[in-house]
Amino acid sequence: MRIPSLAAFQKRQMECAKALKLEHKKILVCGGTGCVAGGSLDIYAAFQDIIKKGNFSFVDVQLEKEEKPHVSVKKSGCHGFCEMGPLVRIEPYGILYVKVTKEDVPEIFQETILKGKPVKRLLYHFNGKNHTTEKDIPFYKKQRREVLEHCGLIDAESIDEYIGIGGYTAFTKALFQMTSDEVIEEVVLAKLRGRGGGGFPTGKKWMQVARQKESTRYVVCNGDEGDPGAFMDRSVMEGDPHRMLEGMLIAAVAVRATEGFIYVRAEYPLAVTRLRNAIEQARDWGLLGENILGSDFSFDIKINQGAGAFVCGEGSALTASIEGDRGMPRVKPPRTVEQGLFNKPTILNNVETFANLPSIILNGNEWFRSMGTANSPGTKAFALTGNVNNTGLIEVPMGTNLKEIIYEIGGGIKNGKDFKAVQIGGPSGGCLCLDKEHLDLPLDFDSLKSAGAMIGSGGLVVMDSDTCMVEVARFFMSFTQRESCGKCVPCREGTLRMLNILENITKGKGTLEDLDLLEELAETITDTALCGLGKTASLPVISTLKYFRDEYLAHIVDKKCPTKTCKSLSSYVIVADKCKGCSKCARNCPVNAISGTIKEPFIIDQAKCIKCGACKDACSFAAIEEV
Repeated sequence: MRIPSLAAFQKRQMECAKALKLEHKKILVCGGTGCVAGGSLDIYAAFQDIIKKGNFSFVDVQLEKEEKPHVSVKKSGCHGFCEMGPLVRIEPYGILYVKVTKEDVPEIFQETILKGKPVKRLLYHFNGKNHTTEKDIPFYKKQRREVLEHCGLIDAESIDEYIGIGGYTAFTKALFQMTSDEVIEEVVLAKLRGRGGGGFPTGKKWMQVARQKESTRYVVCNGDEGDPGAFMDRSVMEGDPHRMLEGMLIAAVAVRATEGFIYVRAEYPLAVTRLRNAIEQARDWGLLGENILGSDFSFDIKINQGAGAFVCGEGSALTASIEGDRGMPRVKPPRTVEQGLFNKPTILNNVETFANLPSIILNGNEWFRSMGTANSPGTKAFALTGNVNNTGLIEVPMGTNLKEIIYEIGGGIKNGKDFKAVQIGGPSGGCLCLDKEHLDLPLDFDSLKSAGAMIGSGGLVVMDSDTCMVEVARFFMSFTQRESCGKCVPCREGTLRMLNILENITKGKGTLEDLDLLEELAETITDTALCGLGKTASLPVISTLKYFRDEYLAHIVDKKCPTKTCKSLSSYVIVADKCKGCSKCARNCPVNAISGTIKEPFIIDQAKCIKCGACKDACSFAAIEEV
C-alpha cells in the first residue's frame, strides 16, 4: 500500500520500530553468498521448523502481562567474517557462533534461545580464549562499520525492518527539509570521494550534473565489481539493499533526476534477487514511483544485468551496455556528467558511495569528516583475502595502515610464514612490498597513489614469502589482457605484448632487454590508452619491477624461480644417499622419465620430465627434491 504523505510514513516508521522491540530473541543466520554456499539456508530452515512447532518455554525472559514471547529467525547479510562461516548471531546477547551446521541448531535453540547460555564449542576460539560476542573478536575490534553497520544485524529482505531502524529518514530529510543545492553542498563539505576506485569528489560530480542545461538527468549505480577477490559491493547489495536505494534517491533529489539504473553483473544472482525485492517493496511503500510521499518528486529504478565484462566497470562502457550496445569506452570529453546515459547528464557512482549518503545527510558533513584523513574522510570497505588467517569483508577508517589490517584484523600470515606483498586495487592495482614504508602506509587515495598503487574498489590480496612476484604480474596482466575490449591499440596490442614477455620470463626465456621493454610499453599504454582499464593495466608490472626486481633478475639471469612457483625453471632430482631403490617414484611417473635398478639409486631423465611432482609426492623417504 503506497504511503500518501510524510506524516503517514513517519507513523508507519513508528509502527515498524515498535514491532522490532517485540522481538525478544532474534536469530540472525548469515544469508550472504559465502555462508549460503556453506549451507546457511539449511540452518535457517531448521530454526524455522523449531519455531513453527512452538512447544517450548522460556526461563529467562521477563515480559509485561500483555506481551507474549516472540522469537524471530532472519536471513541477514554478510557478517564479514567469511573464514568462519556459516555464522549465526543471537540477539539480544550479541553472541556470534562460527562454523555452524544444521545439526547444531537444536542445541543452540535449547541452550541460548531458551536458557540464555552460550554454546561454548561454537564460539570463536583464538589464543586459548573463547570470544562470545562479535565485538570481542579481534577481527572486528579494529573495524569501524558504518556502510556495513546493518549487514549481519537486520533482515536483508525486509523493508519494514530497515524502516524500523530509521531507514529512509535521510531521504525524507533531503526531500522535505532541504533544497537540492543544500543536499549537494552537504556532500561537497563532507569531502566524500568515490569508492569505486578513482576517488573523484562525489559532490563535485553532482554539481557538474546539476548545472547542465539539459533537464533530463539520470542516476546510475555501478554494481559491476569485476575485480577478482572483491566482494564489497556485492555484500551491500545482498545485505542492506535499501541503504543503497536510499542513497540513489538522495542523489536523485540533488539533481532532480526521475530515473535510475543499477548495473549489476549476472554472476551476482543473490544480489539481483534482493535488489529486485527491495525495489518492489519501495514501490509498494510509495518510496519509488510517481509523486513520492505526496510530493512533486518522482523517481524510479531499473536493474540492468551485465554479462561479466570487466571493462563495463568503466563509466562510458557501462552506460553503453545499459543502452544495449557493446560495452566499450568512448573518447572523453564529453564526460558522463555532461553526456552519459542516453547522452544525458548522469550521476554515476558505485554501491559503496551511495551507501555512505544516508549517514552523511542524517549526521552532517562534520561527523563524516571526523573519520579517516583530511583528504580522504570516512571509512572504506575492503575484501581481505589471500595468505592471511582471517579473510573476509572489513571496514576501517580511511588512513588505517596495512600492518593493522594484516596483523590485527587479519590475524597475521597463514602458517607463520613471512609477509611479502599485498596486491591492492584489483588487477590494475599495484603490489606493495614488505618494508617499513609500506606496512606503515595509510590506506587512503593520496598515500597509495604516491606509492605507485591505487585504492581501487578495495580488494586486498595478501601474499606470503612463497609467492612469485613475476608470476603475480603475469597473472594480472593475463586477466587485463583477456578483459580488454580491444577498441584501442595500446590496450589491445600493448597488454598482449607485455603478457608475452612475462610468459617468456616465467619460462626462463627472458632477457635483460625485456625489462626495459616492459617499462617502455607500460609508459606508452598508460599515456595513450582510451579508458581507465588500459591506463592502469601496467601497474602490477611496474610496481613489481620496482620492488621485486631481484626476482625478475633471478628468472632471467639465473634461470631460477626463487619460490619454485614457475615450474619451467625448476627440476626434480633424486638424492642418491636418501634413495632406497624402491622404484615407487618410477611407478608413479606418468611419462616414464625415471629409471634405475631395484635397491640402487634411481635417476630422473630431465629431458622427459614434465615437472608434475608425482614422484616427490610418492616418495616415502624424502629422497626427491625440487631445485
